[in-house]
Amino acid sequence: MDVFEAILKRRSIRRYLDKPVEPEKVLKCLEAARWAPSAHNSQPWHFIIVRDKSVREKLASIHPYGKHMAFSPVVIIVLADPEKSPLFWQNDVGAAIQNILLTAFSEGLGSCWIGVQFTPFEEEFKRILNIPDKFRVVCAITLGYPAHERTSTRVPLEDIVSIESYGVKLDVESFKSGKQ
Repeated sequence: MDVFEAILKRRSIRRYLDKPVEPEKVLKCLEAARWAPSAHNSQPWHFIIVRDKSVREKLASIHPYGKHMAFSPVVIIVLADPEKSPLFWQNDVGAAIQNILLTAFSEGLGSCWIGVQFTPFEEEFKRILNIPDKFRVVCAITLGYPAHERTSTRVPLEDIVSIESYGVKLDVESFKSGKQ
């Protein structure tokens, strides 16, 4: 599977089979995250693998949109160290997260990105997982074998792309032919 195919087919999965995820697949996802681009190669991330069901249930109980953490075999908590990349840590960690999601899909796993950063329960995640104050809890990523397939739609490219300046609508066919 090439990267573009993974991008087009990957979906957020919230229901998982009761089947463990092989450690090698989890490590491959984290290896992909480790190789994400970052400003000045700052690599401002840290990851926590959570497999313990009682911990996953605690995290799920405090996050109104993360109930499926209790039912996924693995949750990866993604942390950022803003001191390592003061201006760009959010971009850097976002790239690492996308690498995890795409690698998981390529390995036959489902995943879901659950935002934690800037929420009222970020501090509770820190307490439960003994996370030092210097870190931001960016998100939790559930991993597991999908219990079902999902489909999705997207708005047309012409509705989200301007050419040369905002408001000049892209005409895909004209662009392809060099007329725009």
